[in-house]
Amino acid sequence: MSAAATVLLTAAQAAQAMTGTLAAGPAGLALDGFSIDSRTLRAGDLYFAINGERLDGHGFVQAAIDAGASGVVVSNASSVPAGASAGLVVLRVDDTTRALQRLARHIRRESGARVVAITGSAGKTTTKEITAELLGARFRVFRNHGNFNNHIGLPLSLLELRHRPEIAIVELGMNHPGEIRVLVDLAEPDVRVWTLVADVHSAFFPSLDAIADAKAEILEGAAPGSLVVANAADPLVMARVASTPARVMTFGIDVPADVAATGVADEGLAGMRATITTPAGVVTLRVPLLGRGHLANALAATAVATHYGVPLEEIAERVAALKPASRRGEVWRLRNGVTLVDDSYNSNPQALQRTLEAVAAEQGCTRRLAVLGEMLELGQPMALHEACGRAAARAGLAHLVTVGGAPALAMANAAIAAGMPPSAVSYVTTSDAAADAISGILRAGDLLLVKGSRGIHTEFVADRVKAAAA
Repeated sequence: MSAAATVLLTAAQAAQAMTGTLAAGPAGLALDGFSIDSRTLRAGDLYFAINGERLDGHGFVQAAIDAGASGVVVSNASSVPAGASAGLVVLRVDDTTRALQRLARHIRRESGARVVAITGSAGKTTTKEITAELLGARFRVFRNHGNFNNHIGLPLSLLELRHRPEIAIVELGMNHPGEIRVLVDLAEPDVRVWTLVADVHSAFFPSLDAIADAKAEILEGAAPGSLVVANAADPLVMARVASTPARVMTFGIDVPADVAATGVADEGLAGMRATITTPAGVVTLRVPLLGRGHLANALAATAVATHYGVPLEEIAERVAALKPASRRGEVWRLRNGVTLVDDSYNSNPQALQRTLEAVAAEQGCTRRLAVLGEMLELGQPMALHEACGRAAARAGLAHLVTVGGAPALAMANAAIAAGMPPSAVSYVTTSDAAADAISGILRAGDLLLVKGSRGIHTEFVADRVKAAAA
């Protein structure tokens, strides 16, 4: 895993890759750093003046120069100050976003890296992180950070391949048809992973089939020599991978699959344990993350790792040592005796119900409580929230606080209709109010789950609970 030489990129080469022109500055200037934000730009970075939905980056060209940019990429040359340094590279293009994407694809090709691309309605980030951990046993690995998974974030990630990792793992996000197609065209993946299809972003689609069709764009351009890793338990996924010319490796829990989990034991907050059968043999896998969803994510990552020759013993060892990402099922044992499960990064119906099942299986607590935020971007919000309210009742919660708009109220009412006492269910409109409501009833021995869509800011609840116990 020795380091390889960085991809050399000069101003003239960048102009050619972006189908732009070098309007000013030295053609041979080496470029090694890129930015779209003048506030976080590092000295020497090439600044792309992106014309976004809310802001036009051309208005921040001077700020980028003041911050030490070595050059700027613009579609409006008049945005470059007349008194700019003679050494400043000015690259003129037709469209700065498209230029960023073209340059990213150029670097991706020049890097020689093998690319693993992951999409799905849920589990993308966790699958990416687990895959990176497993492949890190044998390879120099790059993974895109945070939610850099759209038409701007992915190109910025691909530009980092100039450091020549052996394998890059990236996630591809979308909420409209055609978006995955653009990202696949940029990433040109060798391995394509499809986790599942669910009601996430269903506000933008008429049906689950339409969501599946949009996600299926990850299969476009797949060649016979490439690999598709697909969820055998999801009929919408399997119906679409049936026609791909690529080799297909399936994964699934209690279903026939190339990488299959059987004998699943739910260990509550400690995670899950299962027997995993793979083309490379059989191994016991302990996944210290909450719920069956994360077990499925680990199976998908295991499929990729076995494809690249990582031994099963190393896979099992690395999976057992996994830690949840920030606010994605983090378990906090607080000084006041409360156990907090901070899953406040995001939420969708399927993930929420699986997390509630894990909470219900936990025996090391006196009471189970939950603060559940409204789930946004759902096409049928009332029915889906009501189903989650019933799931909350089945989880044996001693108290439930729902937070948000009318769908959150529907979730609370459904929990009551499913058998929770009205006195044990509260509905509030803000996360601050939810923190007030739950803080007054927590006591030693309690287990508290906090989960909701990012726009509801249930992280405020988790932070208040942690601060109160400090």
